[in-house]
Amino acid sequence: MRNRPPRLVPGGSPSTPALSRRGVLGAGALAATGLSLSGCSTPLGAGLLGSELDPGTVVYWNLFGGGDGVRMQDMQAAYREQHGPGSLQATTLTWGNPYYSKLTLSTVGNQPPDVAVAHLTRAKPLWAGGLLEAITEEDLAGVGLSTTDFNEQAWSTQVTDGQNIAIPIDTHPFTLFYHREVCEQAGLLDGDGLLIDLSGKDTFEAALAEISAVTGGLAITVANVSETSTPWRFFWTLYNQLETATPFLSEDGAVLSVDEDSFLTVMTTIQEWVEKGWLNSNLDYATSQTEMFTGKAGFYLQGEWEIATAQSIEGLDFGMAPIPQLFDRPAVQADSHTFILPRKDRSPEQRRLAMQFIKAMLEQSLLWAEGGHIPSYLPTFESPEFQALEPQRHYASSADHAVYDDPAWYGGSGSTFEDTVGAQLGLVQQGASTPERALAAIRSQLEIYTSTPSPL
Repeated sequence: MRNRPPRLVPGGSPSTPALSRRGVLGAGALAATGLSLSGCSTPLGAGLLGSELDPGTVVYWNLFGGGDGVRMQDMQAAYREQHGPGSLQATTLTWGNPYYSKLTLSTVGNQPPDVAVAHLTRAKPLWAGGLLEAITEEDLAGVGLSTTDFNEQAWSTQVTDGQNIAIPIDTHPFTLFYHREVCEQAGLLDGDGLLIDLSGKDTFEAALAEISAVTGGLAITVANVSETSTPWRFFWTLYNQLETATPFLSEDGAVLSVDEDSFLTVMTTIQEWVEKGWLNSNLDYATSQTEMFTGKAGFYLQGEWEIATAQSIEGLDFGMAPIPQLFDRPAVQADSHTFILPRKDRSPEQRRLAMQFIKAMLEQSLLWAEGGHIPSYLPTFESPEFQALEPQRHYASSADHAVYDDPAWYGGSGSTFEDTVGAQLGLVQQGASTPERALAAIRSQLEIYTSTPSPL
């Protein structure tokens, strides 16, 4: 679906895209294809099962589980302590498509939450479908925020059609974990015990060879069995380091525009690393961690959120660093968790309360950063407390080189696009396909989506 100028609707504003009839029908289609919804932390108080609430209560939906979920619960508790026990009704829904289907349906019915979390890459199709309200300069100023309070890369990426569609709380990039003992034996640590600069493909490959000599096998692990998001993040990082790289998708997902030569360059490199024994051919998510955690590999690539897992391993001495620049420019695959305002009838006071809640969450983003995420809110990022946080401060520069997935109604974190493309990339790493066959399969399998108008 192409971006279009916003238009007025009853109860809307010039900054709010209209919800089309196709959006209503599309919500049903999304619900039909989504998985069952579960995992609610509290009874639903808004949306299809809504009930009347105190107008001073902020209704908030998120999709956080695990360590993120615990930290978010603590942040919510702090908000209630400051504003009263009835000031917030928070609900946690199942991560991925179930969450976004529920959010879409509730917005169509004019009973969405006041504030919701969305991955930045998933916020864009919601905006294109008329499901979000723009966040104005007045909204920001009303709670003491401005556009200059945020990481430039994350903020500029959320701007769509000249409008602010989301407020990022973090950047969560693909990151390099390293085993200090293995890397020390390989001569890859500096005097402070930190990984030396490994920029340049030749330098990085020499490091892989040194690590392999220490371990007697693997140097680096990347999950690729029963896992599709990780192969995609691995590819998208290296692909965007090439000057010849083009968007994988264009025109909101209607055109497959990947540069074939750049694709083959990256996948041939990955294939060669496997053949040399440096990179695993077959490892699932958990085992790819275990190989590095137990010293059977020196490097492990995954999202920074796995910091909590690494920290839970008794006796593990590990570090984290940005993924080195191997080709022409720095780049790393990333996404951002953001706060959005779903389109609904709301009073100016309800809008102010929603923004007040967002501001309160941003002010607690040091706690959020303890889980590995890089704060987008600059007062937190620049604070002495965050700059002293280990090992977060050593990979925090990744946020400035974040590359997000291309906008598409079937794309973004945990999406059909990542599942489809990541599966083919994983087959190349497993030795079950070639880069050329993988690209042909991707073209074929994505055709149904590129040729289908957005249901939103």
